[in-house]
Formats: sequence, C-alpha cells, structure tokens
Amino acid sequence: MTHALQFGLDTFGDVTTRDGELLPHGQVIRDVVAEGILADAVGLDFFGIGEHHREDFSVSSPEMVLAAIAGRTERIRLGSAVTVLSSDDPVRVYQRFSTLQGLSNGRAEVILGRGSFTESFPLFGYPLDQYETLFEEKLELFAALLAGGPVTWQGTTRAPLDNQSVFPIPETPPKTWIGVGGSPNSVVRAVHHDLPLMLAIIGGEPQRFRPYVDLYHRACAQLGRTVRPIGVHSPGYVGETDAGARDEFFADYKRMRDRIGAERGWPPMTRQEFDREADHGSLYLGGPETVARKIAATVKGLGLGRFQLKYSAGPLPHDRLMRSIELYGTKVAPLVREMLGERPGEMPGEILG
Repeated sequence: MTHALQFGLDTFGDVTTRDGELLPHGQVIRDVVAEGILADAVGLDFFGIGEHHREDFSVSSPEMVLAAIAGRTERIRLGSAVTVLSSDDPVRVYQRFSTLQGLSNGRAEVILGRGSFTESFPLFGYPLDQYETLFEEKLELFAALLAGGPVTWQGTTRAPLDNQSVFPIPETPPKTWIGVGGSPNSVVRAVHHDLPLMLAIIGGEPQRFRPYVDLYHRACAQLGRTVRPIGVHSPGYVGETDAGARDEFFADYKRMRDRIGAERGWPPMTRQEFDREADHGSLYLGGPETVARKIAATVKGLGLGRFQLKYSAGPLPHDRLMRSIELYGTKVAPLVREMLGERPGEMPGEILG
C-alpha cells in the first residue's frame, strides 16, 4: 500500500537572538510554542522537540512544551526529537508520553535515541562506559511497556518490575520510533522491537544512508517483521530565494556549528564547506523550489514515509524561523508532493501503524 508522504519540523529550542541579544530561555520556549502552533496552521504533519541539558538549548523537558502546543492545536502530531532514553527512566518516559497522548487526543510520538550530546549522563548519574548497555536494556523495558498490560522485567540498570501496571493507560500507546545516526546495530534493534526508523542525516550525501535502508528491509524479511515507515531528520532553512536563504542562514548556522565543533575537535566551518553541504550534502537550504527538489530526491532515493526538517540553527531569530515554517508548509510540501506525483488534496494515510 502506498501512503502519502508526511512532513515534519524539528527544533532543539536553540537560544535565539533579538536585536543582537540572546533571549532568556523562557522567552525561547514561548517562541517554540508559537512555532509549533504555526506548523499546525500551515498543514504540517509533525512537530518535534529535542531534549538537551546545556546553555545553548532551552528545552530539557520536551513533553512539557509539547503539552502546551497540544492545547492550542488540533491536527499536528507532536513528539520528541529525540528523547535520550539511556539517561532517563523508561517507566517515567512512558508515563509522560502517555499523558501527552491523552492531552493531545492521540497525537503523541516519541523518538528514542542514545543522544549525540552526553551532558545528561553525568547530570543524572549514569556512567558513559555503560552507553550501549543502558540503551539496550531501557529500550527492552520501553518496548514491554508499549505492549500493554502488567510488565515483568529485570536488568542491570534499574530496579526490576514484577507484574507491575503503569499509569496512565492510554487508549493507544504513543507512536514510537528509533532514532539512528549511523549504527547498523541500531537499525537491527529497531526491527527487533518492531519499531519504525528515523535516520538522523546531518551531513554528507543523503544517499550514503541507502545501505541502512536496505539493511532495515533485509532484517524485516529475516525476522518476519512488518516494514514500518522510515523517516529522515536533516537540517535546513527555507527563504524567499536561494541567495537570500544562504545569506540569512550562514552566520547563525556557522556560530552553532563552530561552537559544537570546538567541543568535538572539528575545525571552524568555511563558507566553501557550507555551500558544498547546501549544494550536495544534507543541508536543505534555499528558496521553496530548491528545497523541494532536494527533499523529493532524498525521499525517492531512500523510500521515505516522512521528512523532518531541523529548522532551528543556533541564534537564528524567531521571526526568520516563523517565515521558514510558513514557506515549508505552504510552498515546499505541496511542491514535493507534486514532484513525486501524489494526487492533489491527498492527505497523509495511516503510515504510522
């Protein structure tokens, strides 16, 4: 069965500027709520908020912000991007998203990942040398919670559960994805737990992730699992024109990239590297038609059911983010559907199960 493509937006609640001054975290969070409301108004399908525990990102509790958006929207699905399950408790994560599921009338989603930032591990007292074990055991428990009913579970990373019920009980469990940044083991893990795959492609040629898509399909066949939708999360920005978008985006994107790069031993980003990533890599940047063509190529090449644009970039101001969201929903999404030959007016199907 063929399903209509879904379009999403992701943000980490990057601390933005107004008149050259960094805004307080509270104002940024209120602006993120406004961005989520606009995403719903322009017809987008998903709005995701990432979890971070550092000064340059304002959101440490995505569920709280998503709940505020849920109360002021009607259709858009709301989820994390991602939830760092390794440094959290699976029972509490499940309870929080089950609560969001009730508040939003069934629109909650959670993307579970190991996290590319590690600040949460020392903050909550988890050793980094158990990075793999923490995620594997906690994902096993979360999958048991998704199955419903009392849970019996035992591992090495938290207290065991013995025929334990967990509340609230949602009418349907929150939709759950596995976020994958480039690990084949994570792809197989998603298939093992019968969960859809969200590929975080933040640099380089998108088609280099085709082997992970092929692995996912092979693993589904070998394990007898249903093929679930595959999504992609990548950075980008939509402006009025190609040149205008690059000029508006470059300085703030570079500031964010260089700050994180300095922590990880990367050299400062040059304008040449930036342009190369926009031309050939995984930076979806430009006017609506340019961004649409690039998304369409990625969707077709990887066989996607959803594309999520990470639209925030360091201190890029809120008013620019709002205009980018508007163009993405009203211009880019219809153009991509037209390029892929979807019928006008076709709405997203039940691609999420």
